[in-house]
Amino acid sequence: MKFTHLHVHSHYSLLDGLSKIDELLDYTKELGMDSIALTDHGVLYGAVEFYKKAKERGIKPIIGCEMYQSYEKMEQKRPNIDNKRYHLILLVKNEEGYRNLVKLVTKAHLDGFYYKPRIDEELLEKHSKGLICLTACLAGKIPRLILSKKIEEAEKLALKYQKIFGSDSFYLEIQHHPGIPEQETVNQALITISKKYNIPLVATNDCHYLRHEDAEAQDTLMLINTGAKIEDAERVTMKTDDFSLRSPEKMIEDFKNIPEAIENTQKIVNLCNFEFKLGDIKLPYFKVPNDKSAYDYLRNLCYEGLKKRYPDGGKEVIKRLEYELSVIKQTGFISYFLIVQDFVNWAKKNRIVVGPGRGSAGGSIVSYLLNITNIDPLKYDLLFERFLNPERISMPDIDLDFTDRRRNEVINYVAQKYGRSNVAQIITFGTMAARAVIRDVGRAINYPYSYCDHMAKIIPTGFTLNQSLQKISEFKELYESDEKARRLIDLSKKLEGVVRHASTHAC
Repeated sequence: MKFTHLHVHSHYSLLDGLSKIDELLDYTKELGMDSIALTDHGVLYGAVEFYKKAKERGIKPIIGCEMYQSYEKMEQKRPNIDNKRYHLILLVKNEEGYRNLVKLVTKAHLDGFYYKPRIDEELLEKHSKGLICLTACLAGKIPRLILSKKIEEAEKLALKYQKIFGSDSFYLEIQHHPGIPEQETVNQALITISKKYNIPLVATNDCHYLRHEDAEAQDTLMLINTGAKIEDAERVTMKTDDFSLRSPEKMIEDFKNIPEAIENTQKIVNLCNFEFKLGDIKLPYFKVPNDKSAYDYLRNLCYEGLKKRYPDGGKEVIKRLEYELSVIKQTGFISYFLIVQDFVNWAKKNRIVVGPGRGSAGGSIVSYLLNITNIDPLKYDLLFERFLNPERISMPDIDLDFTDRRRNEVINYVAQKYGRSNVAQIITFGTMAARAVIRDVGRAINYPYSYCDHMAKIIPTGFTLNQSLQKISEFKELYESDEKARRLIDLSKKLEGVVRHASTHAC
């Protein structure tokens, strides 16, 4: 009998999941599993990384998300109805399902964000095609109704979801957590509903870390997340039970009385066959004036720029220009140059400070003639091939600097001209570096600030904890001689590199 984990969190479930993608997939393979899902809380941050790295390891990736559901119907103008929410697992079957999941996650952030990104049942029903739904952990709506002794309402909701998603795409999710008495109550009720209405069961474990011994590190992560004190008996914790990536053998043993819940994990795996189409370059359409071809228009702009930049002309200049234009045409990036020169020149006309250009784009005479860059590539003997090469076609990368005071005006111009759906800023993730993680962990486990600060300052800038242990004698001596230091460093090593927050990249 085979088993697949379908409810799994990585460190992209910010400060709630401990597992990094590489470690998660390596351990999956070590446990002998050939498929796994990723269901981070409310986001798809890790989807592409997870997909690519799983494929490299011969593991079938299942893209999913643990969505937050609002208690009440969301109103676009007033999403802050409450700070309460249910959980719901959605897994992608096909491309339509992925598109719907992206829409749900996007709307959850733009229209339903209040403490967390949330959806409501109306939105769920509208974008349900191509998705498999699991009822989630004890925080799911059906489990909550069961625990509130509202069995009839739980049954009605289960039938409603079965109708929304289809009989083969809605599952009642059961978990094995003997340390949580409520779990057994919910399991028994879900088994009864399953038999009564012929709704299939599926076994999961709500994995937040890899190994059983990682529980303390994950608990420390939650202390950092919530700011709670370690001695607070009422704080949020998962140490009451095992939320690790359990082995298939352990899961099969835990559910030996309900083998169909294990078997159904494979039915779901067989239904999920979404493939990312990576590497396709999709550029917005640039409307060329006077019905000219895009290439002719680009060429004309370059020759107009030639009069200003190189008034004396010369064969060398023309030869370089024609060569670059031929490569741009061959590689299919004509629209790219037209779009970039459009918003750069708009910014300059509107007296917005633009930098001279950085990186390999400085080696392009086309960029120079279009007024994108201000560095003469011929004067400084700069190579165009470092920027764009017909033998290795990849997207051109033009680094531009706009004054931060008016950068938003440039972004708004581009969004209005090319459509808001075609313009996005880039996300960036702040991870826990060695010095910061020592301070964060120390604060979480209630060590004196001065002690943690001293430990952190021993670590050279840019060093990892392992590098510090190998090369910094004072740090190594503390680790070997001081029990407090050893505990702090061991916990910190498990959290080092974990994503701490997401923010907007300067790009």
